[in-house]
Amino acid sequence: MNDRYEHLLRKSRDANRGGHDAWAVQSTGEKVAVALVLNRADWLAEIDYTIPEAIERSGAEWTTIIPQVARQLIEEE
Repeated sequence: MNDRYEHLLRKSRDANRGGHDAWAVQSTGEKVAVALVLNRADWLAEIDYTIPEAIERSGAEWTTIIPQVARQLIEEE
């Protein structure tokens, strides 16, 4: 695991546990990536992002690790 993976995993765990309030305090880039990890299109809509826009905003490196982080969160439950 690299630093970016660990960072996204930590932010995703925070939002998964703390819900919207934990997500709302993250940076826009973090919000976008975490909403994708957690499959929260409603959170993306709240910040005026579509799913394609969120993928584009996340960039190739983050987009590659988003499914891995999502799987890890599911395995931890």
